[in-house]
Amino acid sequence: MNDIKLIMDEFYDYLKKERAFSSHTIDAYRNDLDRFILSFPKTLSDLNQIDKDMIYNFLSEEFDKNYKSKTIARRLASIKSLFKYLIRSEQISQNPSINIKTPKVEKKLPNFVDIKVIDKLMEIPDIKTTKGLRDRAIIELFYSTGIRLSELANLDLSSIIIDSNKNTGEENYMVKVLGKGEKERIIPFGKEAKYWIDKYLNTRGFSINSGLGNLPLFANSKEKPVAYSTIKRRIRNYIKLVSEGEGLGPHILRHSFATHMIDRGADIRSVQELLGHSSLSSTQIYTHIKPERMKKVHANAHPHGK
Repeated sequence: MNDIKLIMDEFYDYLKKERAFSSHTIDAYRNDLDRFILSFPKTLSDLNQIDKDMIYNFLSEEFDKNYKSKTIARRLASIKSLFKYLIRSEQISQNPSINIKTPKVEKKLPNFVDIKVIDKLMEIPDIKTTKGLRDRAIIELFYSTGIRLSELANLDLSSIIIDSNKNTGEENYMVKVLGKGEKERIIPFGKEAKYWIDKYLNTRGFSINSGLGNLPLFANSKEKPVAYSTIKRRIRNYIKLVSEGEGLGPHILRHSFATHMIDRGADIRSVQELLGHSSLSSTQIYTHIKPERMKKVHANAHPHGK
C-alpha cells in the first residue's frame, strides 16, 4: 500500500457514492485528513505505519495551535472514519484510532432571532429588483421550512408540490428536499412564502406550478442555480443589518424556525422530522432555549435573581 494519495481518493469516492455525503461534508473530511497526513514525515509510505501515539501527537499539536475542542473532535471523527473504512476494505490489519476518546465538547445553544427581527429581515431585500425578489423568496422559504442551506441551494421547480383540495378549493404547498444520506423529506410552507416565490418566478417567465422539471428554483442571470456561497453571503449580509452578535450566518433562520415552532407548542418529533434530524437528541437542544432565556430574564430583573 504505497500510494497514500490513491487510497485517500478512494476513501472520498466511498464517502460520495456509498455514504451519499454532500460535497461540503467531503471537503470538511478532506481538510481534516490533509492536515493529519501532512503532520507525518515524508518518509511515511504506508498507512499501516500509523499508530495510536502518532494520532495522539497530531491531536496534541492541534490543541497547541489553539483549535477548539469542537474542531479537534471533528478531526478525530474524520480520522476514525478513515480507519474504519481501511479495516472494512482490508487495507490495514489494526485500527489505531479505535480506543481514542473524543474530546468533551461543550454543547452551545443554537443562535436564533425573535420573530420581530424576522419581520424586519423580510423587509430588507430590494423587491424592485429581480435579485431582491429572489432574496426575499429565499429568506421566506428558508424560514418557513427550516431546511438546510445546502438543501435550499439544490431545489428546482419540480421540488415544489401543490396539493389542491377538490372539495374546498384550498391549496397546500410543500417542498421536497434531499437531505443528508440522500434521505428525502417533504416540508409544508405557507401562503407568504408561496406568494414571494411566485412573484420572483414571474420575473423569469415562470410560475410556481409551471412544471418545468429540473430548472433551478433560484437562479442567477444565466438561469443556473445560485451558488451555495452566494446565498450564504447574501443572507449573512442581510441578517447583519437587523441583528448584532456572533453566529449570524444563514442557519440562524433554521434555528429560529425550530425555536419558534417549539415555543408555540409544536411536537418535538414533528420538528425532528421537519429538520431532517436522524436523532431526537439533535432536536432536543431547542427545548432548552426558552428556559435559558427565562433564567437570564429572571437574573436581570429580579432583585435576588443573581
